[in-house]
Amino acid sequence: MSKRALILVEGQTEERFVKDVLSPAFWESDLFFSSTLLVTKRVKDGPNFKGGVTNFAKFENDVERLLIGAAGAMVTTLIDYYGLPADFPGMGTRPNGPAIQRVQHVEAAVQAHFGHATNFLPFFTLHEFEAWLFASTDVLPRAMTQPEKGREMAAVLAEFASPEDINERPEHAPSKRIKALFPAYRKTVHGPMVASRIGLATIRRECNHFAWWISELENYAAA
Repeated sequence: MSKRALILVEGQTEERFVKDVLSPAFWESDLFFSSTLLVTKRVKDGPNFKGGVTNFAKFENDVERLLIGAAGAMVTTLIDYYGLPADFPGMGTRPNGPAIQRVQHVEAAVQAHFGHATNFLPFFTLHEFEAWLFASTDVLPRAMTQPEKGREMAAVLAEFASPEDINERPEHAPSKRIKALFPAYRKTVHGPMVASRIGLATIRRECNHFAWWISELENYAAA
């Protein structure tokens, strides 16, 4: 019996990731995804929207709308932990310690806010989507036709236990490091393409929090 998962995504990059990488991986499991773009602000000089979370109220409204229309489907999220507004549940009481504990604390607080709905699985990318592009440090450099910079990506990764540990400081976030190495990098163009080439299995192997989310989706599909 086929099932559905409704995913609230942060932006067009995550929307493409769901379509191009996540969905094909679950075809054989008969789990089908429908993504909804969280839109909170407009690109100043263009007709397109730019995703991003500016406050909890907007997120809350979108999640409630999805839960009301879920009709038994799972509702989950694909939102960056990096840059979450301070008014999100749990942000003010995060424990000291590993980053994965902090994001798990916030996810638990958000789930509690929605009454522990059994079909709601909040997931925040640790620390942001670009961390997954460090799961293989030679794919992005090749895609940017600068394979020699694979060594520099590897040097960044070597400072941390995993890609997801690349930190959340504004000047050191994964996206900022990638942009410094590859000024021509465009998140919505190169991000999903490189993630697809790296592959779900590799990202899952290198990123424990992402692996947890995928396992939860597999469990839901198999239940």
